[in-house]
Amino acid sequence: MTGPLPLAGLKIVVTRPRDQADQLMQGIRAAGGTPILFPLLEISALPDPAPLLDLVNRLPEFNLAIFISPNAVHYGMAAIHAAGAPPGALKIATVGQGSASAVRKSGVADVIAPAGRSDSESLLALPELENVRGWRIVIFRGENGRELLGDTLRARGAEVEYAACYRRAKPTQDVSTLLAANPDALTVTSSEALAYLWEMLDEPARRRFTGVPLFVPHERIASAALALGWRDVLPTAGGDEGLLSGLIAWGNGRHR
Repeated sequence: MTGPLPLAGLKIVVTRPRDQADQLMQGIRAAGGTPILFPLLEISALPDPAPLLDLVNRLPEFNLAIFISPNAVHYGMAAIHAAGAPPGALKIATVGQGSASAVRKSGVADVIAPAGRSDSESLLALPELENVRGWRIVIFRGENGRELLGDTLRARGAEVEYAACYRRAKPTQDVSTLLAANPDALTVTSSEALAYLWEMLDEPARRRFTGVPLFVPHERIASAALALGWRDVLPTAGGDEGLLSGLIAWGNGRHR
């Protein structure tokens, strides 16, 4: 990176789960910024793996397996390999390129995934999922995920089952550390994490933080932030690359 570092002197909050934050934090440091790790979600395996393993053992019954996130890939593929049930001829799809990359790293080369936005709507728009009548489809996801994907595929004539393979939880955090850091920008990567942050803040802190630039990788999160009263919401492209590109463009703009 040539010229003045775009994020020099700026403190950027990274709210990804702790074990998924390194890439974005390294990118912020490389751009001259100071990343502040403040995880807003904890990801863990389910306490009872039996239902997941039962479904994994029935994978040959399905025509398509969909993984809705890199976490779903991590925990779902771990269960698949632990059961000695590699996907074989099963078609694999993901809601975005980050998840597709994780699937390929697990040994599956051919993955159906949207090239642009990473969401259920973009996956459903692909021609490969238009004619699924009579298919049996399994969706690997966290507990209590969105229903849009499954509902739409059922409306198109598919039989759908969900495979819950991980749990999202609100971490124990001391919000005073975030307030004391006085950050210049925040990054939030899910509506659920944004809701947790909002719950942590009292009214004076809400008034203060709604003026801090908020970088989000999806319009759905941006809409939720604006509804809460955030005044400076900056949607970016998906994934860490999109967030970092948005931060760098913003930082460069500050130096002009």
